[in-house]
Amino acid sequence: MTARIGVVTFPGSLDDRDALRAVRLAGAEPVSLWHRDKDLRQVDAVVLPGGFSYGDYLRAGAISRFAPVMDTVVEQARSGMPVLGICNGFQVLTETHLLPGAMLRNNHLHFICRDQKLRVENAGTAWTADYAAGQDIHIPLKNIDGRYTADERTLDELEATGRVVFRYLDGNPNGSLRDIAGIANEAGNVVGLMPHPEHAVEPLVGTGRTDGLGFFTSILKRLVHA
Repeated sequence: MTARIGVVTFPGSLDDRDALRAVRLAGAEPVSLWHRDKDLRQVDAVVLPGGFSYGDYLRAGAISRFAPVMDTVVEQARSGMPVLGICNGFQVLTETHLLPGAMLRNNHLHFICRDQKLRVENAGTAWTADYAAGQDIHIPLKNIDGRYTADERTLDELEATGRVVFRYLDGNPNGSLRDIAGIANEAGNVVGLMPHPEHAVEPLVGTGRTDGLGFFTSILKRLVHA
């Protein structure tokens, strides 16, 4: 049976179709999910895509946290279903407390859009198994509220338990504490990151590399062999 991976569309989502395409290229069945629906349509995993959900009013991801679909996503994630939050999706994951910390305005107060070098710190999550710990990858980055922050106790816990999944290399683009670009929950089924792997799945677009495809092949293998 083909794995089904859902991608949620909120009002203001920009990268939902890119994420659906990445799922298809990896060999899974992409399933469009609507923010008003609690039914996840029997998907095996969920992607929360990038964009400006609800216009980023109040603060990025804060209103999406109350979307009907998120009640089911949170419940299923806590039961082990894999969830990937990309950029705005990462912001939503922190707002739902599926991941700790918060996202603040970039320290230079400007929107940033560039190819970003990352180091894979944890290749043991549901979304990173096709990478190697210590591997350098290039993934497009575009955000204005991308500065990851948390209290020192939380940061120390993330470091000690291997839950920092990605770290920025060759310069910190937004002032994220400890150069953190992505983190995971304790079980490793929920991962959030600011860069956009769905924009690095074909050689003709994005970075001109396919470094982001590993996110989607990783989860496919996890689901197939589960």
